[in-house]
Amino acid sequence: MIQAWSLTQPEWTCKIDEGPAGIAYARWSPDSRHILTTSDFQLRLTVWSLVNTACVHVQWPKHASKGISFTQDGKFAAICTRRDCKDYINLLSCHTWEIMGVFAVDTLDLADIEWSPDDSAIVIWDSPLEYKVLIYSPDGRCLSKYQAYESGLGVKTVSWSPCGQFLAVGSYDQMLRVLNHLTWKTFAEFLHLSTVRAPCYAAVFKEVDEPLQLDMSELCLSDDFIQGNSDAPEGHVQVRYEVMEVPITLPSQKPPADKPNPKQGVGLMSWSKDSQYICTRNDSMPTAVWIWDIHRLELAAILVQKDPIRAAAWDPTCPRLVLCTGSSHLYMWTPSGAYCVSNPLPQFSVTDLKWNSDGSCLLLKDKESFCCAAMPILPESSEYSSDD
Repeated sequence: MIQAWSLTQPEWTCKIDEGPAGIAYARWSPDSRHILTTSDFQLRLTVWSLVNTACVHVQWPKHASKGISFTQDGKFAAICTRRDCKDYINLLSCHTWEIMGVFAVDTLDLADIEWSPDDSAIVIWDSPLEYKVLIYSPDGRCLSKYQAYESGLGVKTVSWSPCGQFLAVGSYDQMLRVLNHLTWKTFAEFLHLSTVRAPCYAAVFKEVDEPLQLDMSELCLSDDFIQGNSDAPEGHVQVRYEVMEVPITLPSQKPPADKPNPKQGVGLMSWSKDSQYICTRNDSMPTAVWIWDIHRLELAAILVQKDPIRAAAWDPTCPRLVLCTGSSHLYMWTPSGAYCVSNPLPQFSVTDLKWNSDGSCLLLKDKESFCCAAMPILPESSEYSSDD
């Protein structure tokens, strides 16, 4: 069952019950006037109107939570379906929810789909068992087929740059490849090596504990006070970044060869708003985030954390990256440097984060609670200092 409420009209409520079909996943349409649900076993996808209670069905959606992408203007939806052991793309109008076109795609087991930022192309990629990235036009023509290698596990993550000129593909071979939108050929390949050696012009920041510097010379505590506070929980540990010299060996782990879905390859990837930087995490080195400069085609920085990186998100207004590791701290990077921010809330571990649209506020999530953090707007000048 799904329930929806109106923030402006408290008396308005909505309840959606799919009955025996069940609901595996639900999402909003871009206009917020419809809710899309996927039934259990991917039997059908249903579009529910909140205006006139009408509903439209699309049979055999490929995935429950993936396999759907909307154009930037919210006018069209591309929905992946599978029938007769073949994958198809259904293009629907988000105004009438009529199917505008259907075409088959050359995949063995389609993994996901994403519209380009300018809505001129659709990228789809195959399951990890088959390295295949396909770019289609909205009318069903295959514009390009990209395959970096044949043997071995293939594509893990795919992401368009916000400007629409670059398509980044992260693979299980621990390499990031960037394609251009004119010829759909790779123009950059970035390898995540466990040992970073010279010549390397990237700044390497490592998270270290900040030693407490307290003057205890004039402090006098009674025995009762010390005894009463002996089992008091420890306070926040202060941390800071230390700039490391190369060569440096990053902590890595080798995934077991006898288990599926190995933790290796580019599992996290995100573009900065201006499309100049892209951050990645190689899952076999989960404590390190790599920041690549696409303009210079080189590594800009590496942040080495004490704990595995849970999430990373770019400021929607400027090149500022914020990441979290499940600790009580936030970690930020700008082209001017990196710094750690302590969360003052007790017993609050930041496990996920999300920016609001104008970059003024950051939503921080814990397992059972959340908080909002006000973010200062960075000055335009490059003279910005992390001390600010």
